[in-house]
Amino acid sequence: MKSIIKWGAIAAFAVIAPLSAEAHRAWILPAGTVFSAENPWVTVDLAISNDIFFFEHRPMPVERVRVTAPDGSEVKPENVSTGRLRSVMDLQLTRQGTYRIASVMGGVFARWMENGEPKRWRGPVEALSREVPAGARDLVVTHAVNRVETYVTAGKPTIDNLRPTGEGLELEPITHPNDLYAEETATFRLLIDGAPAANVEVEVIRDGIRYRDSLDEIKIWTDADGRFSVTWPEAGRYWLSAEYQDDKPRLPQAHERRASYVVTLEVLPQ
Repeated sequence: MKSIIKWGAIAAFAVIAPLSAEAHRAWILPAGTVFSAENPWVTVDLAISNDIFFFEHRPMPVERVRVTAPDGSEVKPENVSTGRLRSVMDLQLTRQGTYRIASVMGGVFARWMENGEPKRWRGPVEALSREVPAGARDLVVTHAVNRVETYVTAGKPTIDNLRPTGEGLELEPITHPNDLYAEETATFRLLIDGAPAANVEVEVIRDGIRYRDSLDEIKIWTDADGRFSVTWPEAGRYWLSAEYQDDKPRLPQAHERRASYVVTLEVLPQ
């Protein structure tokens, strides 16, 4: 089955919903991404909304958000709170290098027929055998993994902790994600379960859609090696998203795999 991309992204908490069912956008937004001061603090907003980087729908759950320091260790956020429309946390960047802030959610969605009635269930992989009857008729199991992330750097950018995990749809930096400048071209690679994600459409939207009449989105397709390039039209914050679907899951119990990827990037003036 050909890989596909659909407009928008799956919200972080709706990890196993069909790709077309979620119209809202999930995002993690740091106050800045590049810092030169020693041991700087950065405040991070996390939300799910219609307009990117605008709080008008609901907060993103923070329970699964993980912050990875340049040396690979986990950093515990401070002053974590969840309000009506957004979650907030503070990070102190005590090590020089690049930090990854990511929410990764996975699970399965099953549908089958039972006594002439359609049945559906969604949940964690380990509960599948308990919740779906053995020998269920017309059973289709979809394995889904959703990743929402961003990066912040103190001092010189590093890359060691940005290497792909091999799970779901991921961005492999070729251009460092905290080394982006207006009117310059950045190149990345998309991977699905560690392999090149070919022929996938990537959507890039600049901040401020609330204040203009059109999305002005940039759409690019990955090549056979999963690579794609973006020329940033101007400085600002950008929301980059992609989705993938095929019938080649690595999970033995599944028939399909679906994955979504979202990253917030900051492009600096030259």
